[in-house]
Amino acid sequence: MNKNFLEDKLFWIREPQKFIIDDKKIEIYTEPNTDLWQRTYYGFRNDNAPILQTKTKDKYFSFTVKTVFESKRRFDQCGVIIYIDSYNWFKASIEYENENYQRLGSVVTNNGYSDWATQDISASIKEMHYRLSRRENDFLIEYSEDGNIFKQMRIFHLFKADDEIPFGIYACSPEYSSFKAVFTDMHITECKWKEHK
Repeated sequence: MNKNFLEDKLFWIREPQKFIIDDKKIEIYTEPNTDLWQRTYYGFRNDNAPILQTKTKDKYFSFTVKTVFESKRRFDQCGVIIYIDSYNWFKASIEYENENYQRLGSVVTNNGYSDWATQDISASIKEMHYRLSRRENDFLIEYSEDGNIFKQMRIFHLFKADDEIPFGIYACSPEYSSFKAVFTDMHITECKWKEHK
């Protein structure tokens, strides 16, 4: 199995005002005050980021994508996502923090509560590859700076991902900001996450 994400049947959750899709890339121009988060610690609930997804019933696959971004204000972000509904989703991205560092991280939301796992990286990094792999209800997210050597970010479980799931890309600007996020090299392949023995 080796499919081009751009050739799959794609659908928007909250279509952005400005975007470009051609046969090689997707560009999303973020809008201010858009975000995804549910309850934990901060207390607020945000669910208005634009998401472009496809669906699959395949229980074993990997999805890779390269992101290039011009983020410049706190929490600007773009990356990969599994958005089942407002209360059950996953996202991985780099969130801009300041001119010195940003946060490479991921959020898993089960039953309306989000977590956030991060590591600090240089603010000079403006592109990143991600690989999301599924083994039934369990998932692995990895990152790569060169698109060849992938490193584990986390393993997680989604309770609502027991059958067909949506997955794809997203971009948003939680504060008053806007930037261009470019997605390329988007492929759906056999599962690269091998069975544990």
